[in-house]
Amino acid sequence: MAKPKSADKRVKPGRIRNVLTTLGREIAQDLIPVGAALPPEPDLETRFGVGRGVVREAIKTLAAKGLVSVRPRHGTHVLPRSEWSLLDRDVLSWLVGKDEPGRDLLLAIQEVRSIIEPAAAALAAERATKNDRWRINAALAAMETAQDHASTIAADKAFHLAILDATHNPVLQGFRGAIDTILSTVFIVAVGSAGWFRDNLPNHAAAARAIESGDAEKARIAMERVLGYTKFKLSSRRTAAAERRLAGTVATTPTKRAIVKKASANKKKKRHVS
Repeated sequence: MAKPKSADKRVKPGRIRNVLTTLGREIAQDLIPVGAALPPEPDLETRFGVGRGVVREAIKTLAAKGLVSVRPRHGTHVLPRSEWSLLDRDVLSWLVGKDEPGRDLLLAIQEVRSIIEPAAAALAAERATKNDRWRINAALAAMETAQDHASTIAADKAFHLAILDATHNPVLQGFRGAIDTILSTVFIVAVGSAGWFRDNLPNHAAAARAIESGDAEKARIAMERVLGYTKFKLSSRRTAAAERRLAGTVATTPTKRAIVKKASANKKKKRHVS
């Protein structure tokens, strides 16, 4: 028997999301490189076990996010990254993936934050309501008392998003999803850096005090310091991939260390003889 239309509608969004997320990640991780064509619709239907309508909706969404171009009789091709909507929550999460993101991406993300968040803090100082200030201070208090990674991340996110909301600017508030994802991305690295969170708390507190007192310039400067500290830590810290590459080139066992030591001694001996 054919499924009722209502049941099909309940299932379809989940199927679209599955196809969209899988293709989006493959494009973002260069498994489907720039300029390459996506497989034909019948192949995607077979791969995902879905109908043509699901595949077309997923590709339509990828096109709306700037990842692909769809041209009749030419197929669907991956566009250059410069065309992508990089502040889109989905696109950012696909770029980050499951592993630690590259340093270039992290620093680019921090540049975006440095443009948006200091200005947002200044506006918040001018426009925050009593409730806005309460939310900011409550988030700061939660940051100061956080005991684990989960509560730390939740409190820090709440702090930055509360400031964004306190601008009462609907366009800036439209960046909430992007800032949320950006903060998650930064925390992937932050939780592995000693003192990262605690050492930056005074700068967060200074921003909250400036907003509380209505001092826009001090709020801007304090937020610049918050982000400046994070940028410094990102710039000076090796990424996980770099650590793995380094580990692969350094002898880690007694036998390997002996081999490396002997080879080094032989090189010195040859240089001395010559």
